[in-house]
Amino acid sequence: MDDARAEPTAIGTSKAIDHRMRIGFGLDPSMPGANFPAAVDGTCRDGTIADLNKTVTRGATLRRGLVVGGLARYAAQKLREWKELARIVAEEDALEEACRRLAAGEPVAIPTETVYGLAADATDGTAVARIFEIKGRPRFNPLIAHVADMAMAGSIAVFTPLASRLAGAFWPGPLTLVLPVREGSGIHPLVTAGLDTVALRNPRGFGARVIARLGRPLAAPSANTSGRISGTSAGAVNADLGDRIGMIVDGGPTRVGLESTIVKVEGDRLLLLRPGGIAAEEIEAVAGVRLERGASGVQAPGMLASHYAPDAPVRLNADRVRPGEALLAFGPRRIANADAAVKVLNLSQRGDLKEAAANLFAHLLALDAVGAKAIAVEPIPAAGLGEAINDRLARAAAPRQDSGEKGS
Repeated sequence: MDDARAEPTAIGTSKAIDHRMRIGFGLDPSMPGANFPAAVDGTCRDGTIADLNKTVTRGATLRRGLVVGGLARYAAQKLREWKELARIVAEEDALEEACRRLAAGEPVAIPTETVYGLAADATDGTAVARIFEIKGRPRFNPLIAHVADMAMAGSIAVFTPLASRLAGAFWPGPLTLVLPVREGSGIHPLVTAGLDTVALRNPRGFGARVIARLGRPLAAPSANTSGRISGTSAGAVNADLGDRIGMIVDGGPTRVGLESTIVKVEGDRLLLLRPGGIAAEEIEAVAGVRLERGASGVQAPGMLASHYAPDAPVRLNADRVRPGEALLAFGPRRIANADAAVKVLNLSQRGDLKEAAANLFAHLLALDAVGAKAIAVEPIPAAGLGEAINDRLARAAAPRQDSGEKGS
């Protein structure tokens, strides 16, 4: 953040809202279901705007800087007990600063087509260790190394013809390949969690540009507290990690909304380690072989039982809304008692799984923010991207592991 900042001022009528000011309190104006004013007054240390006279429509509880109760009450607390939040820079202005910070060993939150990632130089053990520290992530949980192109990928891992075919078809994009790591790859052992394989992905957009400019691969798990809901906007990342990191690159809402599909290549065999942004059927069509399921152990990110979890319990395949529940809906038809839900958000009114995937994490965050007793989830088809959506929901609904065995 900038060093020169004014002290908090009294409430006025400046309404000086800009890109960073709108989310300085961890607010995301684009978040579905968020209830707070579009125009607000008063200035905090970094120019954040807050109207202490307006409130959101529902009272609830406050979690990790996310406004889920009265905005006035929260804003007043922030004016008294200000925490420095990350510097948020629009994507088009962020490349040089992001590269400087990354080269200096500082993790930076960046947008990708899947979810926002907490990126650090994958060859710098100290920088990678900072990722684990910031997220509270267990070190037995490996990270994905993001690469700029096939040349960089080939210097890190051993590609079989099948792996090359998959990379050619789906890179850049939301496919991660788990392959044997090359000796002398330069990837720090913290990234691989001591395994003899490495997870590689070639992202689109800002991620690819910053890796190419830096000239080194980036380890970049989801930019969220370990085990919690992945961030799909700069506001969501700021609400969760803003007081732990120095910079967030704002690329707007992510396009895919789910983490990458992770596939382990063993000769001519393919093991699906995590369903994600590319449907298994698409991969099988290119590979000409079936994806095997049922892999054991933690061979890649996203394989822990409890994961992607809101504070509220999640109840899957609900056929009726119970008293005090919020509802995560899907498609045009509602389950019984839906009108009594504390809040209803629909992943896709028309039943489009691609749209549902893009909305999943933002909708879970918004429903978690209303203080419901639980989140009831309507049945979602398991075909195509539905496999990945149901995977994330099943992990969100799993018994919580508070012993530190969480990861993203």
